Amino acid sequence: MSAGESDPDHGQDSADALRSELEFLRNRIKELEIENGSLLSRVSSCKCQQMEVMHEGLVSDAGSLVVRSKKVRTGDVNKIPSNLIAKRYVALKVMYFGKRFYGFASEAQMEPTVESEIFKALEKTRLLVGDKKESCYSRCGRTDKGVSSTGQVIALFIRSKLKPPFENIVSHSDEQIDDIRVMGWCPAPLDFHARFSCLAREYKYFFWRESLDLSAMDIAGKKFIGEHDFRNFCKMDAANVHNYKRRVTFFEVSSCHNSSEGDDQLCAFTIRGSAFLWHQIRCMVAVLFMIGQGAESLDVIDSLLDIERTPRKPQYKMAPEIPLVLRSCEFQHLNFICSSDAAFALRSHLKCESLSYRLQSAIFHEAIQLWLPSNNDQSSCNAMDRKKKGAVAHVPILSRPTEPSYEERRAKLESKQRQAHPDGATVGISATG
Repeated sequence: MSAGESDPDHGQDSADALRSELEFLRNRIKELEIENGSLLSRVSSCKCQQMEVMHEGLVSDAGSLVVRSKKVRTGDVNKIPSNLIAKRYVALKVMYFGKRFYGFASEAQMEPTVESEIFKALEKTRLLVGDKKESCYSRCGRTDKGVSSTGQVIALFIRSKLKPPFENIVSHSDEQIDDIRVMGWCPAPLDFHARFSCLAREYKYFFWRESLDLSAMDIAGKKFIGEHDFRNFCKMDAANVHNYKRRVTFFEVSSCHNSSEGDDQLCAFTIRGSAFLWHQIRCMVAVLFMIGQGAESLDVIDSLLDIERTPRKPQYKMAPEIPLVLRSCEFQHLNFICSSDAAFALRSHLKCESLSYRLQSAIFHEAIQLWLPSNNDQSSCNAMDRKKKGAVAHVPILSRPTEPSYEERRAKLESKQRQAHPDGATVGISATG
């Protein structure tokens, strides 16, 4: 055979070899797909991890791969390796009515708290990823026992298939849980922190007008506006808080809509600021009530804000916690999402609750009208009550016994530290904060 001639049998052998290799690769791909499915199934049902989760799918962060499997009930979502859980960092706006709770934060060692109920609900709905630390959890503030909120904000990682908006994450049929509602959600950047990213917080404190001088309280309250040292208007935590300066940007006294006139008129203080100290609002309100009753002059605010003149906080009782509401927390570039259906359902629920309480109020009012003395007799009774109360003379705030100053508290703490560590090392003592 000459060099220029071709061998048809050799060409046919090459084509057969290519077809055979292609068929081998196709079969190998099928085998790998079956093996991959088997491995995913084994991971989902791994009993050594004791997992129990509705495994609806794994979604890569880059969005380039979506692997979906059937729903498999297996164990605790917290036991699943984090790289196998599609998650999303979000901010949640939370409403709660605090009467039955021991504050917001679960660190109070008392149950129930708003925070503990939220985490129970997130765990029950299979949305929780790990514990608080693993989920990068943060909260805007920690309200006291009995305090309510219509705009608390928390942030954390939750399980997600990165689909369009969801709402009402915390939802239960249990009527007791109706006093905690997630009002909206928003995707949040990874550097977002519910406490430190907050630009401003607004509180409302409700009270009955009775015989209070609203004008005097409004003038006194506006003395709080600006940056001041509020150590005489808080519960001091000298171990952890070393800077007691806070900025108040707004203060107002107003009557509430649809409230009655006269002594039964419902009013409210509205106070806004960048941040507040522990019990600061309730201490401010307590002093304002004394001014409204005529027991203290307007100048007492100036004296208490002047820490050189008044370095130690006088002893006085805080205002009650139930009327205090954390109304809103403000953030930059956060737009909370709530579907129209969820918003309508929540509005209807709150309206029904409001009407129910108004109906109960009307029944109690009817009982007052029927069974208690008439207006003239009632006036004399009120006069007698005031006379009895007047038997305990009001002691001016600035003349009362005082609490230890910040410097005295720090000295005591450092003394304890030196006794606990005689070698000179100090633990947990910071000069700034």
